[in-house]
Amino acid sequence: MKKLLFVYNPHSGKGLIKNKLCDILDIFAKAGYEMTVCPTQHAMDGYDKVCEADGRYDLIVCSGGDGTLNEVISAVMTHRMAKPKIGYIPAGSTNDFAKSLGIPKDMVKAAKLISNDNSFLCDVGVMNERFFNYVAAFGAFTDVSYKTPQSMKNVLGHQAYIVESLKSLSKIKAYNMKVTCNDITITGNYIYGMVANSKSVGGMKGITGKNILLDDGLFEVILVREAKNPLELQQIVAGLFSKNQDSPMVDRFKASKVIFESDKSISWTLDGEYADDHQLVEIDVCPKAINIIKG
Repeated sequence: MKKLLFVYNPHSGKGLIKNKLCDILDIFAKAGYEMTVCPTQHAMDGYDKVCEADGRYDLIVCSGGDGTLNEVISAVMTHRMAKPKIGYIPAGSTNDFAKSLGIPKDMVKAAKLISNDNSFLCDVGVMNERFFNYVAAFGAFTDVSYKTPQSMKNVLGHQAYIVESLKSLSKIKAYNMKVTCNDITITGNYIYGMVANSKSVGGMKGITGKNILLDDGLFEVILVREAKNPLELQQIVAGLFSKNQDSPMVDRFKASKVIFESDKSISWTLDGEYADDHQLVEIDVCPKAINIIKG
């Protein structure tokens, strides 16, 4: 019999999975799986459970926000045996990566999708030896996710991030960076930067650009320069949200490897979670590293 490990965060989103759990498990049972069910108890609990599962399961399913999925994928990347397939039932406030995978918001529908087993090999990022699913970022608003209280996320959902972002507007500062990709080096004062493998970041679809592929061995790099006047601020908005996205204030390119150097330590996030302060950051793409189920 096929074996399935189900790891879920009971507090993610509004805890709605508690009302759907029986239906979800019934779907997997009907699909012929023998199941082990693990509700996470604390941060990195999901990571530990999946690390211990090396070689024991055919499929690992997780439910929670982007942070929960990050823990599971990071753990699977450590497996020495054949890597199991991964299924994702989104239950967070934003669920950017689920949108890129075409996974429905409805948990029961997401479980049915997993049982259909439509998987593909997806790229994974690694930043200074830490894995990430879809985005590594620094600068303006990157602290919003981990500083937003879970209780506020549960009540307001995506609006909670907007509330916290507005609090940060008056505190935006620029960082002097040198960015190296292949034989190209660019420098400047940047208020925001991200390396992404997603069609949506922060709940905003299209910000990473057009024709995004999750398995092409390339991530999208977006760097936002410091605005010194209202015109430059408008150019930033145009460069991020307009259809052509051309702007002298926003640098865009694709890369399989990129190095960031700054004159002081800068806070980074991985998949919306705090990932320490760094002066030197090296980001690489692990091409087609995991087998994940999509819509």
